[in-house]
Amino acid sequence: MGLESEFIWGAATSSYQIEGAVNEDGRGLSVWDIFSREKDRVYEGDNGDIACDHYHRMREDVKLMAELGLQAYRFSISWPRILPEGTGKVNEAGIRFYSELIDELLHYDIVPYITLFHWDYPYQLQRCGGWLNPESPEWFAEYASVIAEHFGNRVKHYFTFNEPQIFMGCGYQEGIHAPGMKHGMRELLLMSHNIMLAHGKAVIKLRERVSGARVGYAPTCGDGFYPAEDGKEHGVAAQKAYDEITPERFLFSTEFWNEPILAGRYPSGWEEIFGSDMPVPSAEELQVMNQPLDFLGMNIYQGKAVLADGQGGVKISRLRTGHAKTGIGWPVTPECIYWAPKFLYEKYHLPIIITENGMSCHDVISLDGKVHDPNRIDYIQRHLAELKRVIADGIKVEGYFYWSLMDNFEWANGYNERFGLIFVDYQTQKRIPKDSFYWYRDIMKGKFPK
Repeated sequence: MGLESEFIWGAATSSYQIEGAVNEDGRGLSVWDIFSREKDRVYEGDNGDIACDHYHRMREDVKLMAELGLQAYRFSISWPRILPEGTGKVNEAGIRFYSELIDELLHYDIVPYITLFHWDYPYQLQRCGGWLNPESPEWFAEYASVIAEHFGNRVKHYFTFNEPQIFMGCGYQEGIHAPGMKHGMRELLLMSHNIMLAHGKAVIKLRERVSGARVGYAPTCGDGFYPAEDGKEHGVAAQKAYDEITPERFLFSTEFWNEPILAGRYPSGWEEIFGSDMPVPSAEELQVMNQPLDFLGMNIYQGKAVLADGQGGVKISRLRTGHAKTGIGWPVTPECIYWAPKFLYEKYHLPIIITENGMSCHDVISLDGKVHDPNRIDYIQRHLAELKRVIADGIKVEGYFYWSLMDNFEWANGYNERFGLIFVDYQTQKRIPKDSFYWYRDIMKGKFPK
């Protein structure tokens, strides 16, 4: 593909989406266990009780990763599987499961990348106020310490949070994800403040306890704005759209989450946007939030084309009628994976890792017993071509993790969406590598098509 030899190729999953075994071996409840049992919360009443049964089929799944040729695997740890009450007593069975997973990965020379939090928040902590509780940053720091203590001798790569925009915006503002709440601005801002402190405190703990730790975090890239036409003014407009924060959609903003964590400051103009609702951070708190990071994760699936309006503003450019969409209805806009890394690298000068990128397709087992997914192959190829282009332009991108290794529980969409390179028959738990599995295997071997 013309990338540096040290470029990391991987795939990603998250704990609640694949593990199952929610009531086994001392695991505590998560907010998703509760939310998915409430009426009309999740498509067709689905839940993660069994999911892909990865808890019992871990070795089979890692063997498939080795067959795929993964160099790295990004997975999240279930906080309530490690600390059933969220703090306090450690669940040794949970430690054992992840320890065995790590050893199995290393056996096949697959580098483990741990995400501390991918949305399955301990229910017992939610009952204590969750992220509204001023102790919540310390809870997360304690959890990070446990992870570092037990796995830091073998795992050197960590992400603190996955997509704070989504678990906050969908879970605490819109109420469409767990825990299904609709808070006002003041409380949302306070929770965000605590999450940023939690991130910083976790980074400190990881660096204290893990020799040679490399740490980042993985926000989503939101709408992934890109210029609809050539011309410097349109590139400037796309950057402006990317940095915009509005009172209604601030939680989904990249700028809102990146500025305190990556630059040690709150976004410019926040006083006018939030007024007295904004918790004013002390210099010490900003210093905690702004811990040095080794890389910036970037989850990106789609973008919006924009144009300069000729008056210093931005206007959204409507996609052409019939523009290609994924199975979940997202537009196919590979340009976004060129422009988003460019904008963020030039602003923060942190190496980028594409921590999620992928496509939901209407996959089925065909009459020949195989799963043919040419649309997914086309999607990945288009995005990798744009990624190759941005790297050629001098943007440092360290790696690419496809989402997802296997079909899984897709949150409020239940099992209606299939993003995986591996098809999962949820009735039998049979795994079937899709055509994209074998195509991606060849890509990782350096056989990028021209």
